[in-house]
Amino acid sequence: MTAPTGISALEPSEPVMASLSSSSRWLVRGILALPVLFVVACGEADAPDPGAEPLPPEAEVPARIAPDQDDPIVIGATMSESGAYATQGIPARDGYLLCGEHLNAEGGLLGRRVEFRIHDDGSDSERAPELYEQLITEEGVDLILGPYGSTLTEAVAPVTERHGRVHISPLAATSSIWEQGREYLFMVLPPAELFLAGLVELGAEAGLERVAVLQEDQLFPRAAGAGAAERARERGMTVVLDETYPSGTEDFGPILERMAAEGTQVLAMAASALGDFITVTRQMKAAGIDVEMFGTSGAVVEFQEALGPDAEFVYGLSAWEPSLPHPGITEFTEAYREAFGRMPSFHAAGAYASCRLLALAVEGAGTLDDTAVRDTLLGLETTTVFGPFAVDERGYQIANQGVTIQWQDGEKAVVWPTDLATAEPRFPTPPWAERE
Repeated sequence: MTAPTGISALEPSEPVMASLSSSSRWLVRGILALPVLFVVACGEADAPDPGAEPLPPEAEVPARIAPDQDDPIVIGATMSESGAYATQGIPARDGYLLCGEHLNAEGGLLGRRVEFRIHDDGSDSERAPELYEQLITEEGVDLILGPYGSTLTEAVAPVTERHGRVHISPLAATSSIWEQGREYLFMVLPPAELFLAGLVELGAEAGLERVAVLQEDQLFPRAAGAGAAERARERGMTVVLDETYPSGTEDFGPILERMAAEGTQVLAMAASALGDFITVTRQMKAAGIDVEMFGTSGAVVEFQEALGPDAEFVYGLSAWEPSLPHPGITEFTEAYREAFGRMPSFHAAGAYASCRLLALAVEGAGTLDDTAVRDTLLGLETTTVFGPFAVDERGYQIANQGVTIQWQDGEKAVVWPTDLATAEPRFPTPPWAERE
């Protein structure tokens, strides 16, 4: 594929490509050879100077000239291809790319082909807004899609709001982001406060009373932890420990010892980084600390791959599972697996669905005008591969509630809510000393 002048058109990073089979690499390259342009900001001539000051708020936005029908519609975004959020960001990036391929196979948007321009934000909340400013004011992209996670979304939202650009956030869930009077920001995930709700509900139904809440000191985990503590109290349970720990913590021993001393039956943990869940599980096993239920704010296959049998019985929130009865879910799952050589995570599905929602809104509005697209999204009620979508006047998600899974025999089994469950919870979690 030949990149336009001034743009580096690259494949996914070498670690991603190396993880695929030879046939899957061919398919990924096939995706990128279609008119879906994947751009990462790493070319020397075009990458902004890391030491440069960000553009001022009054920076002039390139005028949108009347397009030729042969001109592509360019969708700009950043995604965390590197850094702390790369485990989640890479599948999300691939979800965007797959959506672009599918849109072009269906005739594009408004009769024009679609190109993606995706920069790696490095999981950096200072870098991400600079890149969105660049996408809007220097590169003149037609449409915007959001980065990974609440922390980066909170950093980027002032930029997209200032320029009046619709910003569908695929993977941000912290309610406070939508409580600041923003007009162009849309939530797709269930709200963060619901991420540990299923764990607490299952614990209450089992008659458990003593809950410990552990959350990383980041925007999303704090909200998820607060939601868990509030729901536990509403259900008449006692919150024996409500602990916030700094990002980068490696030794959870003192916290876990206090938790055990309080007779904790349910441990609800929220974090932005997968590694924290893995570390806590390993340190609980090493110390012989047992709880009847342990649940996390996210369930991804990398957790089970890292822990093997030690992941058994652990609960986690999944905003999406391939077993759910959403329209198009089988086709999406098969296409993603064929292209990238792995099953899609909810991060991939959320990004894919966000792209689809943007396309629905553009086609519904019949224009790329952000105000018209925003108004269409505000009135949109639909179900994507990611589940139901509807928002209130803030753009805040009111339809998607997510599901709680439990790791059973090395696989994810949906155990809550009951009407979507594929298995019964395996309760209680046996003590470490009794597990093989």
